Amino acid sequence: MEYTKPLAKLIEYFQKLPSIGPKTAQRLALHVLKMPENEVNNFANVLIEAKTTISYCDICFNMSSTNPCEICSNPSRNKSIICVVAETKDLIAIEKTNEYNGLYHVLQGLISPIDGIGPDDIRIKELLFRVTQDTISEIILALNPSVEGEATSLYLTKLLKPFNIKISRIAFGLPMGSELEYADEMTLLKALEGRIEL
Repeated sequence: MEYTKPLAKLIEYFQKLPSIGPKTAQRLALHVLKMPENEVNNFANVLIEAKTTISYCDICFNMSSTNPCEICSNPSRNKSIICVVAETKDLIAIEKTNEYNGLYHVLQGLISPIDGIGPDDIRIKELLFRVTQDTISEIILALNPSVEGEATSLYLTKLLKPFNIKISRIAFGLPMGSELEYADEMTLLKALEGRIEL
């Protein structure tokens, strides 16, 4: 089907968003067109404001409209623990648990030689600088259980060992409500490795 040009362009832009296919892009575009004009203007203004005011924290590289970010400047956070994540979305996922009260370090990617991303392309130097400047008791590696996540974790562990600080890694395993028979071997292996004593 051929769309009128402005609608086609709107659908095309929605499709550029992650996990948005043609049908979802079409539904979103049609929904926006049905919205009152003032809501569309507000939506456009919010997008522009977010793009122009949000940048990266100079300390942890989390996305924020303040510098340092809200987490780094919060006096109630435990400043001796740093949780290392690949992206801001990972930080958000951990914050949603309301269980972690330390600081973060966002690498802004993972080591991936296939994609041409090496250790110098992500925020590893800045993490090492923080470890040398601050009194850090533990580094928690909260990186994806992927080939890139494993490579990055191994690399970081090698670099951080000489600092004589505790280096831990989040446990990986089975999600709640899943069944063992449907889990792949790597997931089961990680679940066994991350077991805890009862």
